[in-house]
Amino acid sequence: MAAAAADRQIAARIERLPLSPWHVWIGIVICTGFFFDAFDIMTLAYAMPVLLGRWHLAPAAIGSAISIGFVGQIFGAMLFGWAAERWGRVPSIMATILLFSLTSFACAFATGLESMMVLRFIQGFGLGGAIPVLATYVNEFAQSRRRGRFVLSYQCAFAIGLPVTAWIGAWVVPHLGWQWMFVLGAVPGILVLPLAWLLPESPRWLANRGRIEDADRALVRVERIISKNGARALPPVAADLPRVPRADTRVADLFRGMYLKRTLTVWTIWFCAYVITYGFLTWLPTIWRTVFHMSVVEALNFQAKFAIMQLPGFLLTISLIDSIGRRRMFMLGFAVSTALLFALAVLTTPGPLTVLIALAFVQITIGFLALSLSTYTAELYPTELRALGTGFGNAWLRLGGTAGPAFIGAILPLFGLRGIFAAFGCLTLVGLVVTYAFAVETKGKVLETLSPSLPPRRSKGAAPALALDAD
Repeated sequence: MAAAAADRQIAARIERLPLSPWHVWIGIVICTGFFFDAFDIMTLAYAMPVLLGRWHLAPAAIGSAISIGFVGQIFGAMLFGWAAERWGRVPSIMATILLFSLTSFACAFATGLESMMVLRFIQGFGLGGAIPVLATYVNEFAQSRRRGRFVLSYQCAFAIGLPVTAWIGAWVVPHLGWQWMFVLGAVPGILVLPLAWLLPESPRWLANRGRIEDADRALVRVERIISKNGARALPPVAADLPRVPRADTRVADLFRGMYLKRTLTVWTIWFCAYVITYGFLTWLPTIWRTVFHMSVVEALNFQAKFAIMQLPGFLLTISLIDSIGRRRMFMLGFAVSTALLFALAVLTTPGPLTVLIALAFVQITIGFLALSLSTYTAELYPTELRALGTGFGNAWLRLGGTAGPAFIGAILPLFGLRGIFAAFGCLTLVGLVVTYAFAVETKGKVLETLSPSLPPRRSKGAAPALALDAD
């Protein structure tokens, strides 16, 4: 009876936890993981303006070199999404950080395109797995009424990592050499792993696995820290919130019942958003260099300006996600991006400054989705599917990241920038239509209410099972 009571109270006890220095402390670990995931994804893009001349690379080879890392990320997102359901959130976080840190260091010693591609593929497993597991972990400690802003405050470290990588690359590559970008990418293995040992496992995951006593102990530990061993009174536990059910993880449940539509919808949104995001982020340094004939220093500095112009989008996303909600914000992002991309496609000869400004606004508005989709996807699934569903969703992010650079590498020599703008505008239009027609709103809802566990499948001919309420 005590175990059953604790089971029912796990979600309610998490919902009552006020923001505290403890959240800041775990934020250091989580934000460092998010930041260096972004840093390591982008390092090759800022080394490429040097490597394309040193290794004599054609546009198709550049696209393949960039895309191979995203192929590894596809598998890593699915693998570590599954591992987080099987072995827990914290061990999976530590494994992903260790993997992408070690392989980043190894990339500094690559001697040619082939060795770089092999290392980036392996590194992709860690980079692809980190984001869905980190996002799942933070979601499971968040209050429903401020979950969007709470989780985004951590995930902004990833978004901040993208422009910071541009600034660092603009100085490091010309002054210290491209290898130092990859050496810096190994930093989280030194800084974060010792601290990650101290993270408590998610009580929601422990309860979902039937480990009620472990879940209670983990949550008691957090409650004692936040209440300063009882010196600070915590709000009362709500009696009307649903319990965290015991349930098994089944991949097939992603495509069953209410979750079939959610899965197909969010996969489409992921792909449409990230073909554009990573297509431009990874190729723009090279486009400034080749299409607009800038020097390496000029191209990297121009890209740094592009990165600076995106910064207001972070604050705008945080302000909108819990006010107008996820669905309306996604529709707004897709609509503005579609209009801007089609406008660039019809311009006869857009200059570099015009392209810079227009694409900065595209990245800001597509950034509504890029910043928020891991949060949104984690909200769409029950605890036993949360990391897995977020991992599979992130796999479509990586698939989009694979397709975007390869697509630009193939199309740019044939149709130029206008052809790319037109094609990408069509993709954002598809994203807008799918979001309007099928996306569900998640703001302000308790996870267990928003995304209940599915009943187990009955075998053919079996009589319906009777659900007995212990109360």
